[in-house]
Amino acid sequence: MTLPVSYVEVVAVDRITPRTARITFEADELADTVGGTPDQQLKLCFPRPGQREPLLAAPQDDPMGWYHAHLAIPEAERPVLRSFTLRRRHPGTRRIDIDFVLHGDTGPAAAWALRAAPGDRLGMVGPSELYAPAVPFSGDRKDVDWLLLAGDETALPAIATLLEALPEGERAYLWIEVADRAERQELVSPAELEVRWLYRDGAAPGSLLAEEFRDTVLPGGEPLVWLAGEAGAVRAMRRCLIECEGVPKENIDFTGYWRHRLTQDDAPTAEDLADARERPAGNS
Repeated sequence: MTLPVSYVEVVAVDRITPRTARITFEADELADTVGGTPDQQLKLCFPRPGQREPLLAAPQDDPMGWYHAHLAIPEAERPVLRSFTLRRRHPGTRRIDIDFVLHGDTGPAAAWALRAAPGDRLGMVGPSELYAPAVPFSGDRKDVDWLLLAGDETALPAIATLLEALPEGERAYLWIEVADRAERQELVSPAELEVRWLYRDGAAPGSLLAEEFRDTVLPGGEPLVWLAGEAGAVRAMRRCLIECEGVPKENIDFTGYWRHRLTQDDAPTAEDLADARERPAGNS
């Protein structure tokens, strides 16, 4: 299966909250399957200083072969990769929306998004069926009684697509931690939702979610759980669900989207490697 590789160009920038920019891109190429399912993951390739667009390795049938070709590009010219969730595909077009959390000028993605303007170009790797979520969040799920989705603002794009795909009448609980009340976003779903917004208001990222899981009694029955956000907070939530609530490990889909004081360029910690071994096969 070929890993899709394409250039994308900014056509619009919309500040949907004070700290979130929704950027619309036109892709040079886009498979028909893109946008057809929720929680589609991709990587954006950011140019190095002085480049108008990033230098991309050619598409290959072997994803690892593509990544090795990417690493073979001289470091001064090699694009910086960052992971994102596809928020939306505009029907009948090659246009897609991707949300950027604006957390200052410290990281390459946020710094780029602060200045993004129509005509700017990035590279895009994926979305690919190779990295589809392992736990299904659409269709018939008679084996579970309710759903639980929890995460911080980096998880909101994925949560929104999962909610939009739920069937009518599904019961879903959401716990979402954001910087403050201004960061709330409208969530639309045919399902029956119960949403808790947790506002940090200066507290450490992930701290409110971890505390909420320790202090809350969950509904009875067997849940299907989706967790994403800061890796330490995700780890604490998952541990609480398994050890305190008795939720089976196989019922929990979890991803550490980012790490406090570390970037995607830093080596994985022992906890990161342990998490990777625990995640279901096929879950990226």
